[in-house]
Amino acid sequence: MSEYAHTSGIFRKLWPHEQNLFRDHLMRLDKTSRAMRFAHGVSDSFIEDYARHMADAGTTVFAYIEDGEVRGAAELKKLGDTWGREAEAAFSIETAYQDHGLGSELMGRVIRAARNRGIHLLYMSCLASNTKMQAIARKHEADLRFEMGEVVGEIVPEGPSYFSLLAEAVEDRVGFMMAVLDLQRRVVKAA
Repeated sequence: MSEYAHTSGIFRKLWPHEQNLFRDHLMRLDKTSRAMRFAHGVSDSFIEDYARHMADAGTTVFAYIEDGEVRGAAELKKLGDTWGREAEAAFSIETAYQDHGLGSELMGRVIRAARNRGIHLLYMSCLASNTKMQAIARKHEADLRFEMGEVVGEIVPEGPSYFSLLAEAVEDRVGFMMAVLDLQRRVVKAA
């Protein structure tokens, strides 16, 4: 049984038209969670702009969605203009949803996506006080080092395999269907 079996939500990628779900999640983060996610306090206008560029910044966002709301998100961000040998991972989990294994599950999906894109080195950085993120990184065998008040983690994903590519493709198909059903539910609810 997985750590998050008691939750009623789903894990899937967010699609470009779902920027508002990502934005709303980031807006719901309390002051401490925002600081942990962005390594400093950020304003609502910063979050608006950040979420607006979710799809055009070469980012893949995985989400934990419960009752139509994103409650946790993990981003795989390319470094530079194209997907290269290195990428960055970033995470945010709303306070009420922390300590249920969601971050670890999202990290696994980011690592697999990095693997499938030929990434050789996946970075994650967090404040030295963010012990939860460090624990997730350690669980996924990251090498951690301290640098000027931050912890930088490095993960070396395996190369892509038929099974890793197939797993992501199947999840994408199911995730897209779930996104369509969720959109349909929201339209009916608004009517």
